[in-house]
Amino acid sequence: MNAPLKTPLPPIAKPRLSAQALLPSAAALGSLLKAGIAPLLGIIAFIGFWSLLAQYSEGLPGPLSTWQAALVLFADPFYDNGPNDMGIGWNILNSLGRVGVGFGLAALVGIPLGFAIGRFAFLAGMLAPIISLLRPVSPLAWLPIGLLVFEAAGPASIWVIFISSIWPIILNTAAGVASVPQDYLNVARVLKLSEFKVLTRILFPAVLPHLMTGIRLAIGVAWLVIVAAEMLTGGIGLGFWVWDEWNNLNVEHILIAIIIVGLVGLALEQMLLLIAKRFDYAS
Repeated sequence: MNAPLKTPLPPIAKPRLSAQALLPSAAALGSLLKAGIAPLLGIIAFIGFWSLLAQYSEGLPGPLSTWQAALVLFADPFYDNGPNDMGIGWNILNSLGRVGVGFGLAALVGIPLGFAIGRFAFLAGMLAPIISLLRPVSPLAWLPIGLLVFEAAGPASIWVIFISSIWPIILNTAAGVASVPQDYLNVARVLKLSEFKVLTRILFPAVLPHLMTGIRLAIGVAWLVIVAAEMLTGGIGLGFWVWDEWNNLNVEHILIAIIIVGLVGLALEQMLLLIAKRFDYAS
């Protein structure tokens, strides 16, 4: 018996996207333009003011000559002709390394101490006068103490970063712990949760926004302090490089260093903002 012939099915027509559907909507383009025009106008106004100021200020380079100097400077950022003649890349990396160590130590000490201060009222009362006394001290006032104790410029700079950036971490973490509703802690007491579970399941998620705010403030302080500390201690780093360029009367390089400091600080803050959004329990 012959099998019945099967009629092939017609091909399924694929939907075609119109050119209008592929283009972004007018509202999206409008919002994008609004978001980009304001910063662009701000940058143009800043460059215009800089150019005008350079025309009437003797010795101040303009944007064009600074840009040309930056192109030459970054053509070979990692050359090494000895301790006092190294590329801008090495100076940036050395400054970032000191900031990383000092800030890391501040976080390692400040976060547990902030949790303890916020959790235990007796400890908060005991440490309150010490923190109130030491927190307003200028960061550079700690530099001679670091040089005296460590007898080296590198550890002294790290010490200044540590002692300057620890306070925002401690205070914001403690404020976050203190703001946790007492009902949460009462439930933990009823459930007889251990202190470790209270810390990891109740306190840490609630305190995280305050903690990230303290970390952002601390990294900003650390990056501000390192340039001034390196100016005084010498060695390899952005601060020493700025001071060395000033002694050579190379103002273009000083302006480039100012822009680099701002860009690196902005990048560090944006990185921490992304981390904060990633671990935001409230969203």
